[in-house]
Amino acid sequence: MSSDQNLSVSVSYGDSRVEFSGPPEVVMRSLHEFVSKVVPNMDLARAISVNFSLNDLVQMFRDYVRVTPEGPRVWTQDKKLSDRDVIVLQLVAARISLLSAKASSDALSVSEVEATTGLNPKTISSRLSELTKSAQVERVAGEGGGRYRVSTLGVSRLSELLTKKLKPA
Repeated sequence: MSSDQNLSVSVSYGDSRVEFSGPPEVVMRSLHEFVSKVVPNMDLARAISVNFSLNDLVQMFRDYVRVTPEGPRVWTQDKKLSDRDVIVLQLVAARISLLSAKASSDALSVSEVEATTGLNPKTISSRLSELTKSAQVERVAGEGGGRYRVSTLGVSRLSELLTKKLKPA
């Protein structure tokens, strides 16, 4: 195996410091063993932690969003979705675009949501206000007014709702 296929990791935790180097599988296994011994409650913390990766988001929403040359888009074809669901889906598409390095931010302005969804700006503002109050969307300060991004809770709730509401063909 050539050296460019080796992974090197240096880890510090409290007074403990360790370095691992070798094939990625071996390093990951060694790292996991170290963390399991040094931080015994980590498995418990992982059991209640939620953090959606790019792969998670793609698997959950592949039937509803696409990243196009024009940018991330809701892609629901003939499926009936509420304005609220369309807005959250657009923000999920923006998150996927960011995580796949196709965009520099996952936060969108009302005008960007309008341009991508075709919804009325007043409707968008009202729904974003509701979604922010229910913690499904986060307001982010930005140039030219507020920008919005989907929260982890918003991703989870939308996934559950789509699973119940729309069964992909």
